[in-house]
Amino acid sequence: MTDRIVQTATPITSVEELVQRFHAGSKPAGAFRVGSEHEKVGVIDRGDPIGAPVPYHGEHGIEALFAALIERGWSPQSERGHVIALSRGVERMTLEPGGQLELSADPLPTVRAADQEISGHLAELAEVSRPLGIAWLGIGFRPFGTLDDVPWVPKGRYEVMRSELPRRGSLALEMMKRTATVQANLDYCSEEDAGRKMRAAMSVTSVVTALFAGSPLVDGKDSGYASYRASVWLDTDPTRCGLLPFAFEDRPLFAAYTDWALDVPLLFLYRAEHYFSAGGMTFRQFMAEGFEGERATVEDWDTHLTTLFPEVRLKHYLEVRGADAGPRPMVLALPALWKGLLYDRQACDAATRLMAGPSYPERLRLREEVPRAGLAARLPDGRSVLEVARELVAIAHDGLSRVAADEVGYLAPLDEIVATGRGVADRIRETARVARGDRRELIEALRL
Repeated sequence: MTDRIVQTATPITSVEELVQRFHAGSKPAGAFRVGSEHEKVGVIDRGDPIGAPVPYHGEHGIEALFAALIERGWSPQSERGHVIALSRGVERMTLEPGGQLELSADPLPTVRAADQEISGHLAELAEVSRPLGIAWLGIGFRPFGTLDDVPWVPKGRYEVMRSELPRRGSLALEMMKRTATVQANLDYCSEEDAGRKMRAAMSVTSVVTALFAGSPLVDGKDSGYASYRASVWLDTDPTRCGLLPFAFEDRPLFAAYTDWALDVPLLFLYRAEHYFSAGGMTFRQFMAEGFEGERATVEDWDTHLTTLFPEVRLKHYLEVRGADAGPRPMVLALPALWKGLLYDRQACDAATRLMAGPSYPERLRLREEVPRAGLAARLPDGRSVLEVARELVAIAHDGLSRVAADEVGYLAPLDEIVATGRGVADRIRETARVARGDRRELIEALRL
């Protein structure tokens, strides 16, 4: 690293200080909220070639889209002269490495409120995007073109990640540039509560991946996978992704998660508005030894936590990450599902029991099988994932009826999937067969 990095905050004094930051995220149950973050894939929907990735630059690119949104009252966040994010009130639009657009906002008290927020966002985005010839697709993996067709967003952290991550996983760049997901964020009231929710969520995450599988198309063809997005994550970086064994052990969660995170290599350091490689050192080494005269700070730790990608991520809340992006009803079904499963103690315990049988190696094998087989994957006891999914959705119904009965209707898309055995990936495949290579027809079917 050639540029001198400048210390910006007080160094961390102990590991316990990091553990306490998770304790500080605890909230009383009466203050629990649900957050939703969803990504979408942008394509050109007029001119030639139809379905091409949206460039960052140009009169029909993301720069132009952001300029139009700024005129509507969004505030820009720039990096090295490029607008890379927008904010308006509590809402925030950010860019993933391949131009995928993500909406996030402060957690809301109800899924109904999230519905209103997301519906308003999609309506505004469509109004601004259509004149530019841009369509936004609800799908877990970019359906057209190759990896090299997708331009990089000019964002500093992505420049470092694109060089560091491929050293640990051959599909890391696919993850960065072509995948899209929908996530839900849930609160906890104590370390015990967070541990209970983490275990339940980790237990059923592969079932949820199968329920939301919606990325069968790769390079314009049927890949044979229900969720190619989930397959890509299997070969991204095992040191920072996947299941966490301690989630299934009787250990205090905050200390266990801290110990794990301390031993994951740093992707980068941020100093003086620049991102720098840390040479592969772990955060524990950074705390103990420093790096080029710099000491680890709380800000470094918080940034490091954002570069960890387990199926359930711990911050000042729990972030469940196992679902493909999809159509709007599925985007809303995800927070409803997790609210029903995790905010009701009875449902949370039932979800854990539902998947209590598999050993940790068997859980890993299921996670490897689900991306291709989807709901047809089988557990070691012979049950299909579809059978387990039916029970899981029923548990979510019961839990949601106790904590938010008026929101049970948001589970309707999942009811249909478990009743018919046909998921989003099946519908996309059928649409692609009917379209017979007509990208415009497929775009209209996938448009949000």
